[in-house]
Amino acid sequence: MKKVIISVTNDLVTDNRVHKVALSLQKMGFKVTLVGRKLPNSKKLDRRSYKTKRLKLFFKKGPLFYLEYNVRLLFFILQRKVDIILANDLDSLPANFIASKRKKRPLVYDSHELFTQVPELINRRRTQAIWERIESWILPQLEHAYTVCESIATFYNKKYSTSFQVIRNLPHREELLMVPPEKVLLADDRKIILYQGALNIGRGLEFAIKAMQYIDNARLLIAGDGDITKALMHLVADLELADRVTFLGKIPLSEMKYITAQANLGLSIEEDLGLNYRYALPNKLFDYIQHQVPVLVSNLPEMSKIVNRYQVGMILKSHDPEQMAHQLHEALFDMHLREHWIENLPQAAEELCWEKEEKILIDIFTPLKKSQGNKKESQQTS
Repeated sequence: MKKVIISVTNDLVTDNRVHKVALSLQKMGFKVTLVGRKLPNSKKLDRRSYKTKRLKLFFKKGPLFYLEYNVRLLFFILQRKVDIILANDLDSLPANFIASKRKKRPLVYDSHELFTQVPELINRRRTQAIWERIESWILPQLEHAYTVCESIATFYNKKYSTSFQVIRNLPHREELLMVPPEKVLLADDRKIILYQGALNIGRGLEFAIKAMQYIDNARLLIAGDGDITKALMHLVADLELADRVTFLGKIPLSEMKYITAQANLGLSIEEDLGLNYRYALPNKLFDYIQHQVPVLVSNLPEMSKIVNRYQVGMILKSHDPEQMAHQLHEALFDMHLREHWIENLPQAAEELCWEKEEKILIDIFTPLKKSQGNKKESQQTS
């Protein structure tokens, strides 16, 4: 059985994309090992059908973390039998690239975002320049790569003449959930506005919280964790919105679907802070759609394209809290609009699912699987 090592720098608990990829490769007949890291507050992983390894690191963030992670990951891969190596995002790519050269094994690269254009790097030119140097060193040498949307694929193709295929971060197809009574979120009849995902700068969360000052009969639930969690909690306290805004923390994948299914509106309201957010096509958008929840999204090209095509929600006109509140109210309480969206959501959910998208992944890995098999056969007969 051919072996694939997949690596990513997060703790694996909520990374649905690498989980789906691992399951698809396992279905193809690969023996999969998924490598991440373990933090002091990392939750226990759900039982999975493939192997997982979370590295315990001394450094938790910053340059020394990335250096330590890549050194540890490099030795991990070099010490194991592997047929194909799959790197997720630029921060895991150096170790995977060096290991692929040393072991003479094919490397596949999954770019979840425009890493060098994330808001956290835009105003840190020295750090950004280091990552750009790493990117310009490795990306032109890649033969097998894919990313989450057409805009990012086009960007990399123009910049490095590297061909990226597109595998969107779509969820598995699910029937409408029957939510068990013990998982029901609210005991009252207020509408649920949901944000799920990382709590980082540029996600529009500060504006959504401020908008809750102007909305009655609704509650904003925030599921996730990140760099600005504490700042957001302080903002809620300062505005005295504890009865309207609830932080759910980081939710395991197996539980998150029950929360999503109860929402009346899903938010994906990233700000236009550089190319990474401008080209964003977040998995939460597709999770909302899969659970047939109407959406409110930023007026950015990839997200607005989905909403306009499938007519499943509203496009945000402004991040101004009062104007946002007006749109939130309309999206929650205008029954004519909601009936139109709810009528369209089943077809969108049927089309925007991993079962259809994974065919591209299979097309990438099938030739690699065959070529590795042929190499082993030739080595055995020589």
